[in-house]
Amino acid sequence: MQKLNRTAVTEFILLGFAPDPRTNPLLFAFFLVFYLLILLSNSLLLTLIYQDSRLHTPMYFFIGVLSMLDVCYTTTTVPQMLVHILSRKRAISFTRCVAQMYIFLLFGVTESWLFSIMSVDRYVAICHPLRYKVIMSRGMCLLMVGICAAYGVVGGLCYTFFAMRLPYCGPNEIDHYFCEVPAVLKLACADTSLNDLVDFITGFNVIVVPLSLVAIVYANIFNTIMKIRSTQGRIKAFSTCTSHITVVTMFAIPCIIMYMSPGSGSLSNSGKKMALFYNIATAFLNPVIYSLRNKDVKNAFLKLVGRSGASK
Repeated sequence: MQKLNRTAVTEFILLGFAPDPRTNPLLFAFFLVFYLLILLSNSLLLTLIYQDSRLHTPMYFFIGVLSMLDVCYTTTTVPQMLVHILSRKRAISFTRCVAQMYIFLLFGVTESWLFSIMSVDRYVAICHPLRYKVIMSRGMCLLMVGICAAYGVVGGLCYTFFAMRLPYCGPNEIDHYFCEVPAVLKLACADTSLNDLVDFITGFNVIVVPLSLVAIVYANIFNTIMKIRSTQGRIKAFSTCTSHITVVTMFAIPCIIMYMSPGSGSLSNSGKKMALFYNIATAFLNPVIYSLRNKDVKNAFLKLVGRSGASK
């Protein structure tokens, strides 16, 4: 009987954001617009990269992979949130909760390591321009993305396995809009100190290590840039790095606070807001940042618009 009680939870209730049902239509419209903009902007960026031969370079290949990851892990959470906003019953089965948790972490960890790979690409382009095409060959780019995906698979498994091995016997209300590890762990009917340790170690390997690699790489890049005699050359080199640094900062800082802070499971509203930032805001801002600061992307867009206009 005790065993049955410890495994009684077969579904969770996602509380989401709106305590007042009257605000639900406004929230639904707000998040729907953001989600559609994420799909549109990332799809447009992918189309430009695919169609314009001038964008068939390692840098834009990685940007394209980043856009696909943004679309994937946003789609893992936002459509369900939209349905729950307009629904009275905000339930998710235990199995679907586990699947959502793992898929979200899979894409999130992959993206975390992709940022470090993108910084290596910038390092080779700026510090070894003559050997850039040889070092960053198509095979090497695919290998790097494969390594990022492998980290995503393993990191997601570590987080999910240790979170869902615990007994959940009630209550079953998750103070979040999707099944994120810190929020789910609050409902466990057991000591979570081991999970805190595992989450810290895993977070160190999938967040801090790639972020540290980015910092080391950019320290070397800036050292090389400062040796450039031409002021215009230095400005151009810096401009190719600022977009990536901005994107990494927006993604990494909330993730570190959420997954590596002691007692992060106690976060409620602040945790949900941070999750919105690295789940939705960065997915929307990534293509905007890379597009507005990039003449090649702007030219590719004008070329696509001109071609569409001519076809009419």
